[in-house]
Order: sequence, then C-alpha cells, then structure tokens
Amino acid sequence: MYRKSNILIAQKAIKIMLGTAFMLTSSGAFAQETTSHSPYSKFGLGQMREDLLPQTRSMGGISSAVRYQSGLPILNIANPASYSGLNRTVLDAGLYGNMTQLSKGTAQNNTADFAFSHFGFGFSVARNHGVAFGLMPYSDVGYNNTETRTMSTITTLQSKTGEGGLNKAFVGYGFSPFKGFSIGGNAGLLFGELKDNLTVSFPNDFNALNARSQATRLVRGLIVDYGAQYSFPVSKKHNITLGYSGSLNNTVTEKTSHLTTRSQPSLDPDFENVALDSLPQTGELTRNINLPMKHSVGITVSKGYDWMIGADFKYADWTSYQTRAGESSLGKNYGIALGGQWKPDASSNKYWDIVDYRLGVRYNQGHITVNNNRIDDMAITLGFGLPLPETNFGRTSSRINISAEFGQQGTLNNNLVRERYININIGFNINDLWFQRRSYD
Repeated sequence: MYRKSNILIAQKAIKIMLGTAFMLTSSGAFAQETTSHSPYSKFGLGQMREDLLPQTRSMGGISSAVRYQSGLPILNIANPASYSGLNRTVLDAGLYGNMTQLSKGTAQNNTADFAFSHFGFGFSVARNHGVAFGLMPYSDVGYNNTETRTMSTITTLQSKTGEGGLNKAFVGYGFSPFKGFSIGGNAGLLFGELKDNLTVSFPNDFNALNARSQATRLVRGLIVDYGAQYSFPVSKKHNITLGYSGSLNNTVTEKTSHLTTRSQPSLDPDFENVALDSLPQTGELTRNINLPMKHSVGITVSKGYDWMIGADFKYADWTSYQTRAGESSLGKNYGIALGGQWKPDASSNKYWDIVDYRLGVRYNQGHITVNNNRIDDMAITLGFGLPLPETNFGRTSSRINISAEFGQQGTLNNNLVRERYININIGFNINDLWFQRRSYD
C-alpha cells in the first residue's frame, strides 16, 4: 500500500517535469551539446556553473551555511559538511531551461535551451555521518561571433564558434565530531570536451574553398572541495549557522588536438561545410591547468519550519589559470548573495500556506576583463517549494522545487555584448526514511 502510494507520487512528479520539458522544447528550447550562448564563455573553461540545487539557487545562491530547509535536511552539495545532518535518504534530480537576449549596439538575438541539470543522492551511514554522490554540470561553452573582412577585392566571412561543456561526478562524506560542528569533503571527477571552431568562407566567390579549423580540448582530472559548519541556538525557536566552503588550486589535465578541413561552398544547407579533404591532424598538446582557488563564507538565521534568511560572501582566484595564446589573463572573482525563504503556516490545512516561498539577490564582480571592462553578473532570484502528499505515516515527503533567475551579464559600453537571461531550474526531491530495520512489515 505504502509502496504503491510512493510510486503514484513519483509518477505525478515525473509527469509535471515532463510537461515542463515539453513546453520548453515546443518553444524552441532543444537539448543541445551546450546550454550557454554567452559570448564570454570563450574565456577560461567557459561559463561556470555552481554546485547549487533549485532550493538554494532561488535564494540568491546562498549555500555555505544552509543545512536544513523547512525542518528537513537538504542535499547541499556546495558544502559537504551539511551531509552530517542527513537523518533521511534524499534523492534530488532536475531539469534546466534558459532564455537569453544578446545585445550589441542596436542588434539583438534571442536564444533558448533546455537540458538535464543535476542528480544527487545522499543518506546517513551512522548518527551524524552522511554520504552523498551525484552528477553536476561544471561549465559550458557556447559562443558565436561572425564578422566580414575585406582586403582589396577579396571579401571573407569569418565565424568563431564554441561548444561543449564539463561535468563533475562526485562522492562526498560529512560528519560531526562534536555537537554543533560539522566538517566534510567532496572528491570529484571532472570530464568533458570544449571545442573552438574558426570557419573562413568567401561569400562572393563560389569557386573558392571554405576552410575550417577546430581545436578540441579534452579535460580530465580529480578535484577536491571541502567545508565546515557550526550551528547553535540563540533562543528556544531561533538558530544560527555559520558556514565555510572552499577548494585549493586543483590541477587537471587538458589535451588539445587540431583538425583543419576544406569544403565546397553550397546553397544547399545539406551540403554546406561537407569536408572535401583535411590537413594532417597535429599531435595532441598536453598540459596541466590550475583551477581557481575558491573560498565562501556564510551565515543563516532560522526559525524552525517558518523562515530562514542568510548571506554568502564568495571569492575565486583565477590568476594562476594558464590561458591560451592570445587570450587575456583572468583575474579574481568577488561575489555576494543574500536570500531566504518563508512558509506562511506549517500547521495549516491550506496548501498554499505550507508552500516554501524563496527570494534572493546576487552580484559577482567577474574574473573576465574585455576591452578594459570587468564583466560583472547580477541577478534577482525567486522560487517555490511545492510539497506533495506525505506517505508512510509521514516517513516519506516529496517536493517539487522551482527557481528562476532574472539576470544580466556584460554591458553595451565599449562595443561589448550585454547578456540578459532567465534561468529556470526544476528539481524533484524525495525525503524518505530508508535503510532502517522495521520491527514488523
């Protein structure tokens, strides 16, 4: 009976997620190799994704000191110290949608994407000891820049594009050595391909062959991050949590290969850029690259099931990252995030009184500088935690978490590109009491 109820709830949640996926794809947001269209993703390893689930992303991205939400443990991958609070088994998986408007001068372009966003699984192995594992996006590359050049009587069309992304598979462990204090760490495998393409064509001469050069960067390596949290009560109903998370200069391997091809121009798109021949592929260039050293500190103040507010201060140092030839050096990233959530009445019988309402804001002074302009990023976030019916006499609770980010990156000054975006994240969360011996069945 209980198992059947769990299956029905899971089926309902899956239908909601698939329905959302259908709406996004029907509007042109197709799943692609990358979910980024940012012109600034060509720098470094691309547009960076944080280890945030919709629950924390909707609160401006605060995560360092987040341990519980609405009285239940949360799978907070950004700070593995939180795993020590897992007194239930938590399963979280989700989808991601993006709509972007790119502006340069008077020109505009609108894009949209849809993709699977994350999978995480966490459970308790002993009192105050928790384990988690999963798969998260790490970065995306997805830029497209085309310009026309004329030399004497020869006109060429040069197109620079990028695609691909990196993912992180991780396993983590957290424990509490004494009351109120927790520490933990994640070990992850970073993997993926980043492709940079340069195409040169001759729009006024169909007798000339087009040329295309592709550089493929294969990235592999082990990375480690860690965290600590300290919680203490300040009254019978209020609690404060202090948090820290960070990583050292993790080093990964990058193998770059180059391939150059020539193709016959054609008005038929099915035959456009079909390779006629190729130059010998150059040998792979292998090098080690240093990932940024990261630090994040935060604080949250909460009142049981009712509300929580918090702030995070983030820092990442990209100055040791080995940029490619002709690429500008990267700098330091400073960020601040503010946010919280509120539940009107946890004991109410009215559905909208037990929904979690979340709001936040964030600002990042970016590590990328273009034309002497620092590329900053800012956003307002909001979200909801929609509870599904509890089963197993309250042992099993499920929730659909939705977050939206309304943000802007870049500027129109100095002939740069302004990027305005809406990011939508949807996650399905199951909180259950697994791995417990029952006195009867």
